[in-house]
Amino acid sequence: MEGYDLIGDVHGCGATLASLLEKLGYHQRNGVYRHPRRKVIFLGDLIDRGPRIRLAVTIARRMVEQGEAYIVMGNHEYNALAYTHPGPAGSHKRWLREHTPRHNRIIQDTLEQYRDYTNEWDDTLAWFKTIPLCLEVDGIRVVHACWDEALIEELKQRHPDGCMDTQFLIESTDPSTQAFRILDRLTRGPHVSLPAGIAIHSGDGFTRKSFRAHFWAQAPKQWGDVVFQPDNLPGDLETRELTDEERQKLSYYGPEQPPLFIGHYWCEGIPALPTNNIACLDYSAVKYGRLVAYRWSGETVLNADHFVWIKVPKEERALPKPWEIDFD
Repeated sequence: MEGYDLIGDVHGCGATLASLLEKLGYHQRNGVYRHPRRKVIFLGDLIDRGPRIRLAVTIARRMVEQGEAYIVMGNHEYNALAYTHPGPAGSHKRWLREHTPRHNRIIQDTLEQYRDYTNEWDDTLAWFKTIPLCLEVDGIRVVHACWDEALIEELKQRHPDGCMDTQFLIESTDPSTQAFRILDRLTRGPHVSLPAGIAIHSGDGFTRKSFRAHFWAQAPKQWGDVVFQPDNLPGDLETRELTDEERQKLSYYGPEQPPLFIGHYWCEGIPALPTNNIACLDYSAVKYGRLVAYRWSGETVLNADHFVWIKVPKEERALPKPWEIDFD
């Protein structure tokens, strides 16, 4: 083993994933992408929005099940589990994740692409439930959105393997529970609420009343010190002072900690490192950005030269069938 190739949010760009694996030196043998000296770690969010969701899931799942890859859960896999799970008995909720217009829109592409493969979709959901929320392997840490040491310790006290069971899934949809705090922080990361009456209107058509915050500023003072997303904050909010309450709700990952790999934050442009020990690998692949990997080979100080990526072509929906894996 030379190391690991960590791959950010695929979001159904299955053909581009196949191209990236080939670029990294992986080749199909018996329907599984393999490398003689390396393994992949997927950072979650295989599904939703993209044109080849089944292909993306099949590539990743086969690699994981054959010992050629690891994976951590993204918020979109979690959303799918909650969206398709009935609400608890006696609850007013029909589903754990309500079928609102917003939620319907997010999962629409996934449901459409599995519409004629209901058994495969059920099996895929069962596989999602086996995916851990975080991972520590050979000196590196991997989580979809945020590594919060205290919450991860709470998770492992309940589930040493880092995976959730049905009871945890049900609890995690109740904001008053420990399960919700763990799931929300690890798969969605810290958020800061915007003032009343102010919203961010994103390029993807969604309106948001909070912004995504990062967790590596040691003593942040203003909102601009922690904002971590492509959308600019409205007006002069970047200079707004963080309140003590807001600051206490943020996580912190210090420079002395092991290398950490995250996705989730739909960065843009050329991949870069926010710190010497943290790499974000989500570069908005499904928005025709880049599908990004980091080639880690044991270093404790990360190096931006180790990023490898493929720009996602707008023509992906029309790519020919040779990219497809035989599903039968």
